[in-house]
Amino acid sequence: MAAPGGLGPCADLVAGEADAAGLITWEVSVDSTVCRAHQHAAGARRDGAGQKEPPGGVAEEPADHGLGRSRGGFSTKIHLACEQGQKLLSLLVTAGQRGDSPLFVPVLEAIRVPRLGAGRPRRTPVRVRADRAYSSAVNQAGRPISLCRFSSR
Repeated sequence: MAAPGGLGPCADLVAGEADAAGLITWEVSVDSTVCRAHQHAAGARRDGAGQKEPPGGVAEEPADHGLGRSRGGFSTKIHLACEQGQKLLSLLVTAGQRGDSPLFVPVLEAIRVPRLGAGRPRRTPVRVRADRAYSSAVNQAGRPISLCRFSSR
């Protein structure tokens, strides 16, 4: 089983081979997008008594649910980091109402490209690019990667 944000063993193997061949540039872009879900995506029933939870929903959704409630309806947010050759390095799925900035550090921490031989996986990008949603001083100063440069588009 892959770690949260990891892409799975097959994708790890392909990424490791790409890194060994020099095909990963390690200039990483971080961004997110919202995916709308159909109104029936949450499994609501026509008869409210047949539901496991009350028809109005629970007061607070668990943190690990990827389907969120907002004014626009049900949605999911996908946070990802990819390198400039458009190879996906990490992916996190959250509820649609979650903000971008709080997930900046977890997305970067989920980057993990294993080495083909012995050794620890590569995790450190040369540069991180992000839009204004991630430009807070906390993200720039408190990033988990001390050797990379941060640039906001």
